[in-house]
Amino acid sequence: MNIPTPHNKAKAGDIAKTVLMPGDPLRAKFIAENYLEDVVCFNTVRNMLGFTGKYKGKTVSVMGSGMGMASIGIYSYELYNFYDVDNIIRIGSAGGIADNIMLRDIVIGMGASTNSNYAAQYKLPGTFAPIADFGLLRKAVETGEKLGIKTVVGNILSSDTFYDDNKEANLLWKKMNVLCVEMEAAALYMNAARAGKKALCILTISDHVFTGEALSAEDRQNTFRDMMEIALEIA
Repeated sequence: MNIPTPHNKAKAGDIAKTVLMPGDPLRAKFIAENYLEDVVCFNTVRNMLGFTGKYKGKTVSVMGSGMGMASIGIYSYELYNFYDVDNIIRIGSAGGIADNIMLRDIVIGMGASTNSNYAAQYKLPGTFAPIADFGLLRKAVETGEKLGIKTVVGNILSSDTFYDDNKEANLLWKKMNVLCVEMEAAALYMNAARAGKKALCILTISDHVFTGEALSAEDRQNTFRDMMEIALEIA
């Protein structure tokens, strides 16, 4: 077996079949401390914290992914292929692009457009469309309805650049009805597809690219709970 890895000190059986992946490892710690019972920390390598515990009797893991497709590409690949994880649910923040996307909205990425060259490794004779697992997506929407949490489903952008030299880039994506921009989902969806596993990206809108609106740190913590609770319920 290829475990432990250079990035994850967990042993076989330490990680649940479903992993929630926020970008920030401290958010993983927050979820473990506030939602899980009987928690065990399985990883501290590079401070990319990972925990396994119980949520309403179900075994669930939560682990940070870091920022960008290169980072989540490594961690999700290892979880799928080395630790026998079946489902990864990314729970992160995003910047709104579409006019109808507001602060605090919960966006579920049905598809993840990207400006990344991540798919080049597969040597495909065309353009691959990274998409979510429909079963997880449907459960997330239904769970949001049960909890009274509004969700918006559509196409998101996974960008390799946070500071883009092309200042018109987001406007061009907006013309294609892309809802928001983040930095990880496309790589996660591709890794899942290649491994024959399942993935979903649930996002909270923390700021808006065109209006300049942004949530405070306190607002982010309170709003992000909605996203966390949807993910935990479907785990």
